[in-house]
Amino acid sequence: MRSCGGLRALCDHRAHPRFAARCTDVTPAKLPPEIAAAPVEQVDASYLQSLLGFNARMAALKVIGLFMQRMADAGLRVVDFSVLSLIHHNPGITSRQLCDALNLLPPNLVGKIGALERRGLLVRRPHALDRRAQSLQLTAEGQALMRDAENAVSKLEIDASARLSTAERRTLIRLLQKVYQG
Repeated sequence: MRSCGGLRALCDHRAHPRFAARCTDVTPAKLPPEIAAAPVEQVDASYLQSLLGFNARMAALKVIGLFMQRMADAGLRVVDFSVLSLIHHNPGITSRQLCDALNLLPPNLVGKIGALERRGLLVRRPHALDRRAQSLQLTAEGQALMRDAENAVSKLEIDASARLSTAERRTLIRLLQKVYQG
């Protein structure tokens, strides 16, 4: 490991010729005491656990992990499910409306729509009011898949939040919505 004296930060320049002149070798014996601390036996995550973002992410990881396991046979990822669910509940929705609702960039959605269309789950039709836009609708196969998938996802969310009462679960959802809709 090398220390870049000018930046006073540890770095790993691996003796790159451009940086070698600025760096000096750092051995464990030369490390400052705060860096050469004893091994950590129990991780203190109390600061992270006090953060909304950290807790929301940890909860999301648990739910997404269950989702990926249970939706693997259907070949659905979280974003596929979200796109298809919005189309299922909003027949005729446009790509622009999907992007806005899911906070997606249009180029990222184009490939997703194409893949779902190739799977026979949705169709594009001319929009009734805007000739530049296309409305999206589920096929019969897409509707059947979404009925099954939405039932499975409702069950997995109950499983993921089993330690919460129904009222606590509703409150958590409402509070999270206040954060991201605010």
